[in-house]
Amino acid sequence: MLAGMAVAWQVEPAQHGIATPVSLILIATAAFVIPLVAGRIRLPAIVLEILFGIVVGPVLGIIDPGEELLGFLAEFGLFLLMFLAGFEIDFGRIERQGKSQLAGAVVMFALFFGATFVAVPLLDVSDVDQRLFLSFLLSAAALGLVVPALRAVRRADSRLGQAILITAVVAEVLGLIGVVVVGALVENGPGRQLLAIPALIAVMAAVLLILRRAAWWYPERFERLFRADDPQELGIRASIALLFLFVGLSALLGVEAILGAFLAGALFTFVFRDRGVLQGHLSGFGYGFFIPVFFINVGIEFPLEELGSGEVLGNALALIGVAFAVKMVASLVLVFAGFRLRESLGAGVLLAGQLSVIIALADLGLSMGLLSPGLRAGAIMLVGVSAVVSPVVFRWLVPPVGRPRAEAPGGGG
Repeated sequence: MLAGMAVAWQVEPAQHGIATPVSLILIATAAFVIPLVAGRIRLPAIVLEILFGIVVGPVLGIIDPGEELLGFLAEFGLFLLMFLAGFEIDFGRIERQGKSQLAGAVVMFALFFGATFVAVPLLDVSDVDQRLFLSFLLSAAALGLVVPALRAVRRADSRLGQAILITAVVAEVLGLIGVVVVGALVENGPGRQLLAIPALIAVMAAVLLILRRAAWWYPERFERLFRADDPQELGIRASIALLFLFVGLSALLGVEAILGAFLAGALFTFVFRDRGVLQGHLSGFGYGFFIPVFFINVGIEFPLEELGSGEVLGNALALIGVAFAVKMVASLVLVFAGFRLRESLGAGVLLAGQLSVIIALADLGLSMGLLSPGLRAGAIMLVGVSAVVSPVVFRWLVPPVGRPRAEAPGGGG
């Protein structure tokens, strides 16, 4: 009987698309081994994770992108990644620097959008709605790519890192909002759906006031969230609860869930500036497994077959060229803010990177007639190319700093 149950366990996941034993073993092994290999060959781990996904997915066909467990783990990893992106924003530094950094990020996004709007006709797009949709789509940034790349070169807390991160935040949020608004207007016209995002922000403001008031009146209870020796890990529980609260609210309001996940992390870190060991615990929880699974899944879902047509491939390459060119040209304005030319170009290359969010938005554009099949394929290819190229080129233009230089004088390890 036990043998029969074991056989059933092995067969049922494959039949129902939950997961196969082979995929579980491969992904678990890759999540552990890839960072070790990446460190030896001096490549960001996310690059190898995506390439590994491409090999075991569309190339060899070992792992089916439709497996439910893999999809769940990857989606949870994306939510954690977005939550940690908001969690890593240094609001204290932003306040100390005044409103200039935030204003600079808004200016950067405006430059991205303006340059893209001018360049989009090169993609044989002339309709105003299509130009607006593509301009918002390509002006967006990928926080999920920016944060690990900055962490890899240990510049997340530097002036350049904060400038890139804040610009990515603004570009991600405004680009996403712009795509959603243009899509809603084209599909439904002006209506109640456009009020969903302001409603989510209003709920966030209400939760913010409640948390700040509660932390003011009961500081000793909230201090437990950041204790290193709490056996019940209330800090992690509270963080994940807030994450799912905003993801759930986003779903109820019809807003993209990653926006809710990011707002949850930003809200938490805005209320609790001194997060103690909690940030390290959450980073270990996320980057230890779930976030690598997300990047592997990006590779598994990469659609190689759609790029077999010469015309589709030409449109795809043109879109990729526009995406990188507009970000790099617009980012040269950072030179006037005191950054070196290499740093400015590196910021543009990194901000040009995209992840799987753009795939969902491209599918939305295709269903609404705002993107042609070729441009949709180009957007998908942009994810695969930029997710690999952007971190590598950024690391070359902006080398790592910090620990290696500090350890050199002592000669120890």
